[in-house]
Amino acid sequence: MPDIPPLRMIQARIAAVAQGRPVHLLAVSKTRTAEEIRALAAAGQRSFGENYVQEAAAKRTALADLDLDWRLIGHLQSNKCADAARTFDWIESVDREKLLTPLQRYREPARGPLNLLIQVNIDDEASKSGCTPAEVPRLADAIGAFPLLRLRGLMAIPAPAPEPDARRAAFRAMRELFEQLRAAHASVDTLSMGMSDDFEIAIQEGATEVRVGTALFGPRHRPA
Repeated sequence: MPDIPPLRMIQARIAAVAQGRPVHLLAVSKTRTAEEIRALAAAGQRSFGENYVQEAAAKRTALADLDLDWRLIGHLQSNKCADAARTFDWIESVDREKLLTPLQRYREPARGPLNLLIQVNIDDEASKSGCTPAEVPRLADAIGAFPLLRLRGLMAIPAPAPEPDARRAAFRAMRELFEQLRAAHASVDTLSMGMSDDFEIAIQEGATEVRVGTALFGPRHRPA
């Protein structure tokens, strides 16, 4: 297995903060090439997060020989639900009920239920996707009515701040919301929050998954 220093460093930092608690590392691979993903997979990374359905579908086809876990972390448009249900193992950005019927319709039963996280706009930012905290229970109940969809938890991207520690209050609010959801739904086990510059703080506040891109791959490539 080839050694990739950034991956080992991130794994070590996660382990140091988690102190024995399992925390899943999701490599954010949007704009990255299939070759870059293959190199990270060869080092042991299995889960990759993408923002765009078509981009992810092309990469999944190119890397079909690998047993990878593909997750959508970007905003999902209704007209992309069919492709999303076929492409991804997880969708971490569900924020409205109208997405559920097409996701159920186009999910292939042989692949098992599609894992879903509800995206929460925890800081009520006008420019950001996500439902309000008050809308979470109703959306969670709606997911439970579809046999080919499985509620797994919550995802959030707190408002940016000059100091990462300023996001701690948002992370704590998400942890409280997560605990409430977990008490009501036995399938809930995932709280996805924290990125390259604040994942250690997110873990301290209860994250079970962190989404890291730049710290793993380096500065992001811009599409031509």
